[in-house]
Amino acid sequence: MIQRIQTLYLILAAGISAGLIFVFHLWTNNEDAKVYALDNYTYLGLFLGSAFLSLISIFMFKNRKSQFMLGRLNIILNFILLGIFVYQSLNLSGETNVSEKGIGILLPIFSIVCLVLANKAIKKDEDLVKSVDRLR
Repeated sequence: MIQRIQTLYLILAAGISAGLIFVFHLWTNNEDAKVYALDNYTYLGLFLGSAFLSLISIFMFKNRKSQFMLGRLNIILNFILLGIFVYQSLNLSGETNVSEKGIGILLPIFSIVCLVLANKAIKKDEDLVKSVDRLR
């Protein structure tokens, strides 16, 4: 259902995870070559997995509990991706691979924010439905 705010948040999270990885680079190496998520299949798989979970969550609007659970799983996936980026940037010895970080490393943070807002709206809908059921 497009008219619900969590659908817009989930579309935005999917767009960040699947679309912006082609626009923003993750880092620039010593040869001044920009490294994108397409260059490493692990990063590409995690970004596309996050986008896929967001899209699946959009179409599970009738089952809010599983939609909420998929949102939490997607948040965990983005934290794993962010942890890999932080580990790689902190584990470098003498700037051998990365000389300049790009904005692509921050994409999981933006996706996490959208997913948290979506889960908050899903929880609000679930509480509303429970309160209406109590009145019956």
